[in-house]
Amino acid sequence: MAMSERPPLYRQFARETPAWFRDAKLGVFVHWGPYSVPAWAEPFGVFGSVEDEEEWFRRNPYAEWYANTIRIDGSPARRHHQETYGGADYDTFLDAWRAEAFDADAVMDLVAATGARYFVPTTKHHDGVTLWDAPGTGDRNTVRRGPGRDLVGEFREAAARRGIRFGVYYSGGLDWHFAPAPPLVRHIDDSVRPQDRAYADYAFDHVADLIERYRPDLLWGDIEYPDAGKAEGGKSLVELFRRFYATRPDGVVNDRWGETHWDFRTSEYAHDRASEGDGAWENCRGVGFSFGHNRLEDESHSLSGPEAIRHFLDVVSRGGNLLLNIGLTASGEVPPVQRSTLEALGVWNRVHADAVFASRPLGTAVARPHDEPWVRWTRTETHAHAFLDAPTGTRVPLDANGDALDLSAATGARTEVIDGTLVVTPGERAPVGPVRVDVPLR
Repeated sequence: MAMSERPPLYRQFARETPAWFRDAKLGVFVHWGPYSVPAWAEPFGVFGSVEDEEEWFRRNPYAEWYANTIRIDGSPARRHHQETYGGADYDTFLDAWRAEAFDADAVMDLVAATGARYFVPTTKHHDGVTLWDAPGTGDRNTVRRGPGRDLVGEFREAAARRGIRFGVYYSGGLDWHFAPAPPLVRHIDDSVRPQDRAYADYAFDHVADLIERYRPDLLWGDIEYPDAGKAEGGKSLVELFRRFYATRPDGVVNDRWGETHWDFRTSEYAHDRASEGDGAWENCRGVGFSFGHNRLEDESHSLSGPEAIRHFLDVVSRGGNLLLNIGLTASGEVPPVQRSTLEALGVWNRVHADAVFASRPLGTAVARPHDEPWVRWTRTETHAHAFLDAPTGTRVPLDANGDALDLSAATGARTEVIDGTLVVTPGERAPVGPVRVDVPLR
């Protein structure tokens, strides 16, 4: 969308996306809430891969949507909830959520080890429970009930100690507690989200408090924002953006606040791939099919270390960032399968960080990616970097332009130039993951 075609509110805040975000490449997302107590969803498939919307919502693989899915007649989650909890009220899980093993520094050590440059925890998901003592929530927050702690503050301080930029996720489009509604059984549109003045003021007070207390570098909205709060004046989204940029002049805002303003676009798993364009963008997904912890997920539903590395490289090679999610258990720990994936990603990144972080896409006139065998490219100031995932000993010809690249000076694996084509033969790989070849730009 051209700048002149964007909504007036966007043009009011229009600017270049700050370089730190374009350079960051990797962030870690955390979904954590009362839904982490039942931690249950059918591992049905990844978002964007199921065309039947009603089937998707009935069998929703997102465990953080538990409060919605258990209200859908005939859903597997509803049957599970009746059989396991006797149909208990959802807030039973808020009181049962203790976070007794949670150590923000331990979580952030894992985040830092991946090489991630930013970190985004949920502060309020669609169930309306806030992870800090948000204004107007009474005792329905983690300070007054459940964990008895300001979890947002603990995350913020741990991130600051490691020099990791801090963002806040906030669900402005849905709040099943403040604005009760029938369960969602098909796509989210204007008829099913709260848009009135009361909810707009409530959401404004929350986001304003997050900005003032925690000074986030990133505002990550979700679903939408109530329409009554979009027009300029008073408790408006305009005022929130003004406060945010006054506090963080180099801060960034995502595109899920409605057709208003954004610094970067987002896609989710395989959904909204059209947003992955020439401007700043971010793909978010969980290690598994769910964002919230799902006790039914295992290795078969999750990215392995090598698969996470390949997905990360694919996103970066096309100019995006990856926001990779972990779902903490109710006790506050990273599930072992997810920990293993992040650790493998971190080991690989420590070796190849200089060719990935702060890189830019390489134009197809210089070199082209392909899938069989798998090859992706990035570009830094003086070099093009090819990443290959092929069996040891496989001879892989690269589709590269010898007029733009000095193919004879390629380094990083066994290389040879045959009839003007750079051929790479991967050797034994340690750590596991795509091998890298560096080719000087002419």
